[in-house]
Amino acid sequence: MIDRVERRFGDRVALSNVTMSCQPGEVAVVIGGSGAGKTTLLKILIGLDRPTSGSVILDGVDLAKLGERELNKVRRKLGMVFQYSALLDSMNVLENVAFPLREHTKLKDREIRAKVAEKLRALGLPDVEQRFPSELSGGMKKRVGLARALMLEPRVLLYDEPTSGLDPITSRRVDDMILETRDKFGVTSVVISHDMTSALKIADRIHLLAQGKIVTSGTPQELAHSHHDLVNSFIESSGIATERLLEARKSN
Repeated sequence: MIDRVERRFGDRVALSNVTMSCQPGEVAVVIGGSGAGKTTLLKILIGLDRPTSGSVILDGVDLAKLGERELNKVRRKLGMVFQYSALLDSMNVLENVAFPLREHTKLKDREIRAKVAEKLRALGLPDVEQRFPSELSGGMKKRVGLARALMLEPRVLLYDEPTSGLDPITSRRVDDMILETRDKFGVTSVVISHDMTSALKIADRIHLLAQGKIVTSGTPQELAHSHHDLVNSFIESSGIATERLLEARKSN
């Protein structure tokens, strides 16, 4: 998916030789601390920024080489779930979720309403269309943001710090939501995160980003037993009982 990507801003190197891949239907988690380059990488993945060099491949097409018109077409294959949901406060749930359909399709209002209601029901949110974001819990906002991201039926979903600012119980529910969405809609998921507990629970493969470089990659089991200092630091600071978490993952 990403091959030898570098991003420079003048003399500053934000990303250096970043290579990672994600198979269809997998969950890939890119984890790293503040300033690691996660935001820059996310912008390049979604096509909001271009790499200085390297390739971003989706369905055999290099996004880095596309013109703006072609890139806009390819972006429909990508869905974005924002860190704080990014719902428009002045719009109710129906209008928030319907926004991509109104912008990118010629569907009639009746058809749009039916598609929105169907997607909300599938995500466990029936009969919330007339509520406003201020009337929703943090977990519900995440699901509404997810419903909006799914409206154009993307191949890949990108999650920006999905558990940030949430309490531990809601965070684990968001983890479950990511896995349920993968299973129900067959999407490939790329999760940008600093939450090692979440990464070990949901990832098929974890990529640790530090100072703009992928310093190690592996399955949750491989990283849980890693001797890499930065991996161990993340795990220790998270206070994770890794063996218990991995056993719970197996039982699921």
